[in-house]
Amino acid sequence: MSALKARITDEMKAALLGGNRFRGDVLRNVKAAILNEEVSLGKRDEGLDDAEVEKVLAREVKKRVESAELYRSNGRAELAEPEEQEAEILREFLPEQLSEAEIVAIVEDVVASMDDVSMQKMGQVIGAVKQKVGNAADGALVAKIVKEKLTK
Repeated sequence: MSALKARITDEMKAALLGGNRFRGDVLRNVKAAILNEEVSLGKRDEGLDDAEVEKVLAREVKKRVESAELYRSNGRAELAEPEEQEAEILREFLPEQLSEAEIVAIVEDVVASMDDVSMQKMGQVIGAVKQKVGNAADGALVAKIVKEKLTK
């Protein structure tokens, strides 16, 4: 079992024993998402490594953020708040997110290191940046910054 998965399990148990049902349920749900990923990748016996668990966590955070935005845009703040709280709990297990300035610097380095960069190679640039930053940056923000850099 990866260290991150073990930490999630321990914190879930502590939350449930401590009476924090909301946090316990959020962590239980993310454990289920991790299990689903293990099964779909055929890694049920050996489990996911920390990087793969981080990918699952990032995907779950993204789902919650998108749901909260949808609820807010439709005037349902009472439904958006729990989604935002869940996202905050899950972010505790992700690495510290890079600032926009740090991402811009990484994008500039990647663009400078590549030959003949154009809008047609935007996907390659995004892929190279994501490989460098891992789960420390939001993919949508990376794509936005790359697009801005390549259109200049």
